[in-house]
This record gives sequence, structure tokens and C-alpha cells, in this order.
Amino acid sequence: MPNYNNNTYYYNPAPVEKIIAMLTYLNCWIGFIWLIIAAILKKEIKPFLRYHIFQSIFIAFALFIIQMGLNLIMSLINYIPFINRIVNIIFNFFTTNLQIFFGYSVIQAFIFLILVYLAIGAVLGKYSYLPVVSDIIKQNIR
Repeated sequence: MPNYNNNTYYYNPAPVEKIIAMLTYLNCWIGFIWLIIAAILKKEIKPFLRYHIFQSIFIAFALFIIQMGLNLIMSLINYIPFINRIVNIIFNFFTTNLQIFFGYSVIQAFIFLILVYLAIGAVLGKYSYLPVVSDIIKQNIR
């Protein structure tokens, strides 16, 4: 867990802040809309809520970039004769054939469990920590 020396990181967030922080992990658009509403009303967002909103938006953006990159790589690999079959078998094995958790693949279940962990931490009023992502967010929301 990162060491936050600023006292603003130790206050007890309001229940509404905890709920909004949790909902941002379910859908990052909720946090994005909350940021827009706060900007229109010229209200300052508390550090707890700002941390969780930015972390959820960062995670959603990172997952989108990773997905686009993997799709690009897969489309390029499809032109290589023998390797495309091997890669497609491996890719299908991890994405469609191993549906272990309510129809989710292994990768989707892993991402879902990470988001549940982050949402539970938000509901408990804690700064949920995801090793690289939380450090980046902490450095940039000052």
C-alpha cells in the first residue's frame, strides 16, 4: 500500500462518495459524468473520489488500448500461413473455450475479479491499490 503523507487521504469519505467510487469501477462513464457535473457546478471533488474516478478511467482506457493492440496483432498474424493457426488455437482457448466464471473466459474473469476488488475497496472507504496503476494515478492527481 502506498504511503500517503497528506492528511486529506485519511478522512472518512461520505457514503455517497463510496457508492460513486464503487460505481465507477462498474462503468467508467459514471465517474466521467460525475467529473463533468462537478466542473459545470464548479464543485471540488474530494481526493478519495477523484482517485477512484481517475483510476477507473485509466483502467478502462488501458484495457481498450490493450484490446485494440491485440486485435491489430491478431489481424497481422492472420497473414502468416502456419503461425496463424497456432495463435488462433491459443487465442480461442483463452478467450472462448475456457469459460469458467458465468460465461466469462479466463482473461475476462481475471479482469472482473480485479474490478470487484477495487470496487469493494472503494465501498470500504479505502484507496484500492493496483500496483502500477495506483502509483501512476497517485502521482498525477495532486
